[in-house]
Amino acid sequence: MGSPTTAASGTTEKRASRGTPRLRTQTPCPAEHGPRRTRRSVLLTVLTGLVLLYSLVPLLWLLISATKTQEGLSGSFGLWFSDDFALRDNIVQTFTYDDGVFTRWLLNTLLYVVVGAGGATFLAVLGGYALAKFAFPGKRAVFAVVIGAVAVPGTALAVPTFLMFSKLGLTDTPWAVIIPSLISPFGLYLMWVFATEAIPTELMEAARIDGASEARVFFQVGMPLLAPGLVTVLLFTMVATWNNFFLPLIMIKDPDWYPLTLGLNAWNAQAATAGGEAVFHLVITGSLITILPLIAAFLLLQKYWRSGLAAGSVKE
Repeated sequence: MGSPTTAASGTTEKRASRGTPRLRTQTPCPAEHGPRRTRRSVLLTVLTGLVLLYSLVPLLWLLISATKTQEGLSGSFGLWFSDDFALRDNIVQTFTYDDGVFTRWLLNTLLYVVVGAGGATFLAVLGGYALAKFAFPGKRAVFAVVIGAVAVPGTALAVPTFLMFSKLGLTDTPWAVIIPSLISPFGLYLMWVFATEAIPTELMEAARIDGASEARVFFQVGMPLLAPGLVTVLLFTMVATWNNFFLPLIMIKDPDWYPLTLGLNAWNAQAATAGGEAVFHLVITGSLITILPLIAAFLLLQKYWRSGLAAGSVKE
């Protein structure tokens, strides 16, 4: 038989245990430890398939049509091959027709892209870095000008640009295409946003303390960190310059300085002129050759391009 003190303490412990709230142990849901099931939307899948079909059918038509002769284009179904497979002959004729002017147009386009798009990318990187990492009077005004320039389409500035270059005597020269291509407001804005998040200010200060000049800080510290954004801007400016049509159309009259877009358009319009020869099979083959460098550039630089677009989208 226990003592009254022991009995009282036991009763107190029972009351205390009744009054003390117990933490309920949550049983983990099996779904949390197992693989997550992705919810599939039938409507979204159908829309994605339609967009994919819309994007691939023209490319498929171009590839199939490039294998046909001039007669085969009109005598066969557009989305299937004809009896005469003439892709190799079409490529040879494209580069040899009219004394090989297609090669000259291709070199002109490469010139405009390397100097114009390359220069636009470098200037965008310089401007974006300066706007992101330096404070100076009028910075907000520059921001407003850049945003306004992004909103203005390039075709709206083509005629004023032509009048200005006409006064300077630069029309019908490569500079009439290269100089306007050096300005990329969207590329500048993109590099501004990217440099703000990609380059830590502390890293720049550490380089300055070690005695590095501003040029060395930019090229050895900033440029490696800006590589994904640089590639993204380069792709955008390269595509815009490669596909540029309206600006060369009003600036250049000499066929020797035509880019590929104007040259293929001239071949296409050749059939409508008096005594002109229809070379639609060469126009299609030339168009296929024209898009191959762009496809190669996107495939080779895809990982840098995707990381550049996603940079800054998630904050830690």
